[in-house]
Amino acid sequence: MSRAVNYSQRGAVAVIAIDSPPVNGLGHVVRKGLVKCLTDALANDEVAAIVVHGGGKMFSAGADIKEFGSELAFTAPLLTEVINMIEAAGKPVVAAIHGVAAGGGLELALGCHYRLAATDARLGLPEVTLGIIPGAGGTQRLPRLVGVPAALDLIVQGKLNPALEAHNIGLVDELFKGDAADAGVAYARRLIVDGTGPRRTRDQTAGIAAARGKPETFEEYRLSAQTTARGMKAPLAAIESIENAVNLPFDESIAKEREIFDRCVASDQSKAMRHAFFAERSVGKIPGVSKEAPTRDIRAIGVIGCGTMGQGISMAFANVGIPVKVLEVEQEALDAGL
Repeated sequence: MSRAVNYSQRGAVAVIAIDSPPVNGLGHVVRKGLVKCLTDALANDEVAAIVVHGGGKMFSAGADIKEFGSELAFTAPLLTEVINMIEAAGKPVVAAIHGVAAGGGLELALGCHYRLAATDARLGLPEVTLGIIPGAGGTQRLPRLVGVPAALDLIVQGKLNPALEAHNIGLVDELFKGDAADAGVAYARRLIVDGTGPRRTRDQTAGIAAARGKPETFEEYRLSAQTTARGMKAPLAAIESIENAVNLPFDESIAKEREIFDRCVASDQSKAMRHAFFAERSVGKIPGVSKEAPTRDIRAIGVIGCGTMGQGISMAFANVGIPVKVLEVEQEALDAGL
């Protein structure tokens, strides 16, 4: 039990809920809670299967990027250790995804043996938008599930896929409507009845076998990335890591993934992109004013000056249906502004 991760049991199914609002980020407290709950479930002889889901609005938006560069980023358990623990479990582990599974959140699901997604969920690995690559096995496990071309599209473009598309390419085993925990438990019970055990993603090779001996596939993506993401280093680093997944043994290629990830995190380009990420989100927040603060009903606007700025301000309100009166000192300036 952890404040950020909750454990419950429904018959023979252990249910682990990530409860760290607003986005169920996989910070140190959550990682520690996941290990504790997984340990309890695996040690319990009454438990035959495990379900992992997210509380609140989503499964998980991924790693807590505020920890990058801090001691917590290197404090055990690391996300890779949590995922390896899930994948090595002797009982089937089901990820029941709703809302969003992005970045480290999707990597966590990739480490699970089975994946379900709500019909309106979105899944993806958008790390390149922060100047980094997936660093917890995403470039290694995703191509094993969906094949190299689909993995390159998802990771290099950094896009989130709708659940239906994720299901069509083999990322998701089944779609559901309704509560994620309920859907996960129902699926887990079917696995128990059928006697279906763990299915480790790292052991699946069909998706990468088709790309072996075809270096031109990666060269084409490199040329495309150099055009569509000119000057960006992360897309090329992601292609390098996916190519390693095809050509190297899993343990060796995943170690190299981490090396590439660390290299990207330390780059000035990624530092700048992460700074911009936080800056864009902070400008919409006024210090000392909470979301619950009461607001006034604005019925009309007065703008003094009808020059370039006055015109823009006036139109911003007029476009959303709020009446505007403008004041100028000369008729000529008023006429021009209007």
